[in-house]
Amino acid sequence: MNSYKRYQPGTFAPTGIAWSWDNRTSGFRGVGGGESLRVECRIPGGDANPYLAYAALLAAGLDGIERELDPGAAFEGDVYAADGLAQVPRSLPEAISALEGSDFARRAFGDAVVDHLLHFARTELRSFESAVTDWERIRFFERG
Repeated sequence: MNSYKRYQPGTFAPTGIAWSWDNRTSGFRGVGGGESLRVECRIPGGDANPYLAYAALLAAGLDGIERELDPGAAFEGDVYAADGLAQVPRSLPEAISALEGSDFARRAFGDAVVDHLLHFARTELRSFESAVTDWERIRFFERG
């Protein structure tokens, strides 16, 4: 649940799907030059499963090559202020919905993996929704 709290404008966590050169507001950025040129995917947080994140990146890259997708021109400016960009899910329910509707994820990982991830995410969401947090206790009970 906490993973999604970072996807807020101004946090340097990417919220819009865009690529650009050396721009910390974009989800993908080209950095460096010459032999040190690299592309960074800034979307997953430090708590992501690195094996799944790398596998998803490789699958997406291969899919783009196979379908000869054009990423378009590099985005210039502040991604947070841009209109019309696809957005990174900003909550676990949004992420669940995106994964449920993703034929790509099922092709890349298979039904068993996607169904397992969905079960885990739904279980996590139910657990969170049934918890009463310290914030709620402090907010709704008078303190003397």
